[in-house]
Amino acid sequence: MHLSISTLRRPVLSLVVVCALALSAGLPMSVSAQPVANAPPTFPELEAVQARIGEVRVRTEDVFDTQDAKEAGALYRWANALHIQTRTGVIENALLFKRGDPVSVAVIDETERLLRGERYLYDVQIRPTAYRDGVVDIEVVTRDSWTLVPGLSAGRAGGENTSGIRLREYNFLGTGTTLGIGHSNGVDRSSNQLLVSNDRVFGSRTAATLSLASNSDGERYAASVVRPFYSLDATWGAGATAVKDNRIDAVYNAGNVVSEYRHRQQQAEVFAGWSRGRVDGWVQRYSVGVSLLDDAFEPEPGRTAPSALNADERLVGPFVRYELIEDRYAKVINRDMIGVPEFLALGLASTVQLGWASTALGSSHDAVLYQASVSRGFVPSPEQTLLASASIEGQYTDGHVRKQLFGVEGKYYLQQSKRWLFYAAASGDLLTNPDVLDMLLLGGDNGLRGYPLRYQAGDRRALLTLEERIYSNLFVWNLFRVGAAAFVDVGRAWGGPHVNTVNPGWLADAGVGLRLSSVRLSTKDIVHIDVAFPFNATPDIKKVQVLVKAKTSF
Repeated sequence: MHLSISTLRRPVLSLVVVCALALSAGLPMSVSAQPVANAPPTFPELEAVQARIGEVRVRTEDVFDTQDAKEAGALYRWANALHIQTRTGVIENALLFKRGDPVSVAVIDETERLLRGERYLYDVQIRPTAYRDGVVDIEVVTRDSWTLVPGLSAGRAGGENTSGIRLREYNFLGTGTTLGIGHSNGVDRSSNQLLVSNDRVFGSRTAATLSLASNSDGERYAASVVRPFYSLDATWGAGATAVKDNRIDAVYNAGNVVSEYRHRQQQAEVFAGWSRGRVDGWVQRYSVGVSLLDDAFEPEPGRTAPSALNADERLVGPFVRYELIEDRYAKVINRDMIGVPEFLALGLASTVQLGWASTALGSSHDAVLYQASVSRGFVPSPEQTLLASASIEGQYTDGHVRKQLFGVEGKYYLQQSKRWLFYAAASGDLLTNPDVLDMLLLGGDNGLRGYPLRYQAGDRRALLTLEERIYSNLFVWNLFRVGAAAFVDVGRAWGGPHVNTVNPGWLADAGVGLRLSSVRLSTKDIVHIDVAFPFNATPDIKKVQVLVKAKTSF
């Protein structure tokens, strides 16, 4: 049996603190809240009578509810004692409504959606508490996740060992600030990293991030200060981002490194945008800015160089961007997560960006730069959901298209019962007139689970995944939710100079897997433990692949 384990981060200290909770608890199940007698009207009813918001009360709760018999053990209380709760001001600054505003179901729903997206929160409840004379009081109750996440990683993929250790706090002193340090030994490089990030600096709507990495083959620095369009009703956004990366990139064939080269890259963008906000359920945004993309390639001493390198390229110039968003979301359970609310974007969302790179501004050549994307959800019946998307980017120069990447993707969900779901995903990508080192990769690390990572390469790629999913009702120690899947993957990457010379045809695999969702941890990862069997394995492929990986979805 071949062991192919992708990087998996396990919160060690967190488990030391909380996994022993089994000593004081069994396998508890969630308990739904009971209806309250003489409850105030619902938010739709309040909006219909044009009620206004009165008092807004924010209550932040600790990680575990010690009033619940299932979480009343000593170790749950110790875990709470070690945890610093989110400050109420952090939640207040994130709310999209305030005293005096008219009640809007759309705004309240968006507030919940955004709060549930924060790593440091496990649960969010927004409810009316009292109604009188056209004024409603609102309570916002949040429950924290465990945010101090030390982690160890170890694995083997594509014949390479990986390992690492890190310490990350996603809610430093309850302020919503992320601090992280770590060391990793990956497939491509070893790295020492530092991360500092806050989405609402000093209680504002401005987000700031600084990321530094000192690597065995170079370094990577990234920084951003952005006041984003933080909500659908936001009327302006602006910011600046910059990335500098110096690394060794590899060319693969049949999962093996065949050549390597030095790649130096700089990216930067400054933009400002405006919008009328949400109008009749639609949002339009307009932005202007200046962008930089600088790529340089050279042979690396002591490494086998490719037969040819990409030409150095520098693109500098202005751009304009237009966004169109339809405010239509569906709140569901048991799709890409296990047993917790999630939101599917069903509305039309599209972005178009056009830029001009000019030699007068320092570009290596004149070019029109273009990017566009579109996505939409469809609900043929209450049990079915289809999410479709497409994107394209490239440049037009000297009368022809260069380096164009076009991609399409579809995801289909068929809810067979409360606990069973059929899932299908299909995607295709096409590179047009790429540079010599540009390629699309396919393997065990990006969807073809029965094969080594980066096993096939080309300028065309297609992938089909079919899964039968089960979402169990187990909530182990009130910490982990459990699911499972049986799957089939079919795919191929082909065309261009980097085709797999050993096994260039269509590939397929089947297997089964276990899913563990650490819902009380701020990583919000789902651990995948998969056993996959390739159908048409050549002698270089093992008959069984075992993969362990932490992902953000089922």
